[in-house]
Amino acid sequence: MIKFFEKFMRDETGAAAAEYALILAIVGAGIAVAAAALGGAVSGAMNSATGAITSASV
Repeated sequence: MIKFFEKFMRDETGAAAAEYALILAIVGAGIAVAAAALGGAVSGAMNSATGAITSASV
């Protein structure tokens, strides 16, 4: 039983999976933030173009 716990404490196979999951979560959050910022920029540009077209035609 003691050998089992010693082997279990030295086993690091799950550590790599946890590290990859953490990296994936960070990258995913970065992509979500970038997509939100890009969406806001595109929306602002479209609103600006709409305003320019509307004021030019009046």
